[in-house]
Amino acid sequence: MRKFGKLFLGAVIGGLVGSGLALLFAPESGEKTRTEIEGYFKNFKDEIIRAADEKRAELEEQLQKLRSGQDVPLEEKKG
Repeated sequence: MRKFGKLFLGAVIGGLVGSGLALLFAPESGEKTRTEIEGYFKNFKDEIIRAADEKRAELEEQLQKLRSGQDVPLEEKKG
C-alpha cells in the first residue's frame, strides 16, 4: 500500500508542477492549451484507474490464496 501511496503522491505533485510549467511557458493559444491540459488530466485519470485495477487484482489474488489455505508472503516494510 505504501508503494501505491508514494506513486500516487508523486504523480499528483508531478502533474501539478507540469501543469503549472505548461501554463507559464505555453506558446499556444488558450484554447489549444486547455485542450492539451484536458488530455493530460484524462491520461492521468486513466493511469490512476489502471494502477487501482492492478492493485485490486493483486489483492483479490492474495485473498483467494488465503481463503484456500495457501501461504501469502507479507510485503517487507521499507524505509
